[in-house]
Formats: sequence, structure tokens, C-alpha cells
Amino acid sequence: MSTDALLSPSTGGLQVRDLALRFGGVHAIRDISFEVQPGEIFAIIGPNGAGKTSVFNVITRVFEPSAGSVMFQGQDITRTPRHQVVARGIARTFQNIELFEGATVLENLMLGCHRFAKESFWGQCLWSASVRSTEAELRAHVEDVIDLLDLAPHRNSLITGLPYGVRKVVELGRALATRPQLLLLDEPASGLNPEETRDLAFWIDDIRTDLGITVLMVEHDMSLVSEVADRVLCMNMGQALSTGTPSQVQSDPRVIAAYLGADEA
Repeated sequence: MSTDALLSPSTGGLQVRDLALRFGGVHAIRDISFEVQPGEIFAIIGPNGAGKTSVFNVITRVFEPSAGSVMFQGQDITRTPRHQVVARGIARTFQNIELFEGATVLENLMLGCHRFAKESFWGQCLWSASVRSTEAELRAHVEDVIDLLDLAPHRNSLITGLPYGVRKVVELGRALATRPQLLLLDEPASGLNPEETRDLAFWIDDIRTDLGITVLMVEHDMSLVSEVADRVLCMNMGQALSTGTPSQVQSDPRVIAAYLGADEA
């Protein structure tokens, strides 16, 4: 596989500053700050309800933050319209798989390329030469994604008939089809068996190493986090508890207390 077609034009750094999110009197996020360096794999961990996915939802503009800012590649994206997030070079996956069940794997991945379709309405209706050229280029890009993620056996299969683990990979592929500089993975190992999780670890490393994409992930599988993450942020009850390498965070008494419900040492 040629990685040139998948390489992003630049890698992205993310800065989150004093982020807060409230729903009435409930504080989903309280004054969270962290930075993801270009080319880094950064993981957010924590017990259920810690606010991890809420951070993702603020970054991708699903939720409007109550306070704080989000900077990406030196630009403030805190108030960027939701539909422009992908155009800024940010893609994500979801805890609950969001695919078109009645479409094939190839068709779902091609949908990830929609932001590159710049042709006019009439050009697309008349299937002009420029439209055909763009379509061929995007199809070649999607085929590279299929090769990267070993999806060739499922290329023409309908999503509705695929195992859960393959669906998770397809969703990852659709995010990659957008050619992101920053990839947000929301519990990518959820529901996967050990073999599928090992494959996922290799792909995440390839996404960073070969494609130059910065990765921010929320994950409960600490074996995966320890294997692929450069740094980790642990959250609890909407607040940051600890930031550091996987081993540093896992040995932090505050983190142990949050997970086990024990008193801090």
C-alpha cells in the first residue's frame, strides 16, 4: 500500500484550556486543560461518567462549552460550526457504531470523502470529466484505507451482515477516509476480542507512525492504553486527576482511588 495518498498535509496539535460543560446544575466537565502534541497518541481514561466523551463532544462541537477554549493548529475552534469540524482536519469515531446499515463497506468509506467533493450540482448530474476524475481519486484513496485495515474481504459486503468487530474497523476506516490531521477514537476497543484489540493496537501505531496523524482516544482497556499511548489523562467526575505516562498515571493513588473506590493513600 502506498501511504502517500493517506498522508495528511500537516499534523495537528490540540490545546484544551479551562474547559467546562454544565447541564443545568450538573457539571459534566470542570476546568479541564490538556495539550496533545502533533504526532502524539494521547489517551483519556477514567470511570464511567467521568466526562471523557463529553470532552470529545465539545471538541467536535456536539456540545457548546460553558467556559474555556479549544485550539487546533493554532486556531480557536471553540465556536466553529459543527459541520465545519471535519473540514478543519478533525475526524472521530463513536462509542455506538454510526454506519449506514444498508450500504456496503466501500460505500460507507466513500461517504467519508464527501468533504472533498467540490463539483457543482450540474457537474455531478451530468457526470462531467472533472467529477469522474475526482471520483477516481477518492476511490483510490478509499482503496488505500481498505488495504491498511485489511477490509478487502468485506469491500462489497453490506454493513448489516458484518460482525461487530468488523463494523468497528469500518467506522475507523470512514474516519480515515476524511484525511484527518487529528483522529478522535471513542472507546475503539469496546466489544472487541483480544485478537481484534491486538490488531487495533497495530493500526493505531501505523496511523501515527506511517500516516503522521495525531490520535486522541478515550479508552477503558488499559492494556491497549499502555501499549499505544504516549501520555494519559485520567478524569473523574468531570475533573482531571492525573496526567503522565501510562505507568505514572496507573500508579497514582488518586487514580487508584477513583477506580477502586478506596481512600487515597
